[in-house]
This record gives sequence, C-alpha cells and structure tokens, in this order.
Amino acid sequence: MTWIDVAAVESLAPGKCRTVEVQGRRFTLLNVGGEFHALGDRCPHRGVPLGAGYLDGTKLYCPLHGWEFDARTGACASRPDQPVDSYPVSVENGRVRVLA
Repeated sequence: MTWIDVAAVESLAPGKCRTVEVQGRRFTLLNVGGEFHALGDRCPHRGVPLGAGYLDGTKLYCPLHGWEFDARTGACASRPDQPVDSYPVSVENGRVRVLA
C-alpha cells in the first residue's frame, strides 16, 4: 500500500463528494464537515459511481437507487452485507492523500 495524492483540499467543499481517478484507481472522495474520507467508488448494487451520489451529513446515498452508506466507514445501512471499501486519508500541504 502507498499514499496516493488525489486532490487539492480546496477542490472539495464541506458536505460534498465526487469521484477521483488516480493511477487507474477510482475513489469516492468525501468532505464530511471539513474531514476528508475515501471509499470505493462502485455501489455494490448496480456498480454506479458513488461519487455522483448525495452526501447528507455522514450519510452517502447512491445516485441510482438511494442505497445508504456511512461516508466515514463504507458500512451500508440498506444492506449491511454489502459495504464498500474505506481507505485511510491524510492531508498534507493542502493536498488530500489516500492510502491504497
């Protein structure tokens, strides 16, 4: 595993999420109240990008069928047996990095 630089801090406002693709890997990058988190970008239900979803507090909703995920851990409230991967995140010198 290695730290991957994925975005500038200012590129994602609090309460927002988006897909980032770096080195052939796709992540959902989330800014939950100023704290960054990274999840796998594919919803386990239909494979759509979770980065296109809706973030409400700590809840991330899939854009297709509304499955609910914990934005901090990847746990799925809609289907507890279908979590998405969660990755450690660090912020250094105004850059967000993901350990993957």
